[in-house]
Amino acid sequence: MKKFKFFFNIVEEEQWLNKQLQKGYCSTNISGLGIYMFKKTNKAYIIRLDYRDYLSANKFEEYKTIYEDFGWTHMKGSRLGSIHYWQKTADSQNEIFSDRQSYVQYYKRLMNYSLSLAVTLLMISYMVYKDSSLYETKGIWDMEGSLFWKAFLFETPFVIIKLIPLIMSILFGINYFKAYRQFSILKEK
Repeated sequence: MKKFKFFFNIVEEEQWLNKQLQKGYCSTNISGLGIYMFKKTNKAYIIRLDYRDYLSANKFEEYKTIYEDFGWTHMKGSRLGSIHYWQKTADSQNEIFSDRQSYVQYYKRLMNYSLSLAVTLLMISYMVYKDSSLYETKGIWDMEGSLFWKAFLFETPFVIIKLIPLIMSILFGINYFKAYRQFSILKEK
């Protein structure tokens, strides 16, 4: 079974993937473009997501080995800084983080991930908007009647495409504050 879903929040993606697993579908492949492949299974699985910044080849192998020793299968993720997908058969130990300090570091990594994407997309938005207006057509605001509406409706999809980096920047900014809130809660305990 193939499903398409796009996430801006790693925690929400993990929750959605686990709901699919609870329905009896084991994840077989995850694409960076939001395409998820599942197959029907009778086993109970659990999936966890983790974000890691750049890791050297040795550190990456060490990172994978630690989790694989506990029964986790590395499904996706690179050493160059990405989200890592870990799946295993559900048992008594279903968490990849064993203590509060691990969760604090996890949320700190999520904050850095969200903030870096938000700032990058904000800079892209600035580059797109700095020399132009949203509606490029000269004289669109001088048009009247049906000619105005035709030009306006024609230009609107292009405006929406131009706004995508800004919208994504806002969504990643929201994710930063969600991760910060969790980080603060765990840090205070």
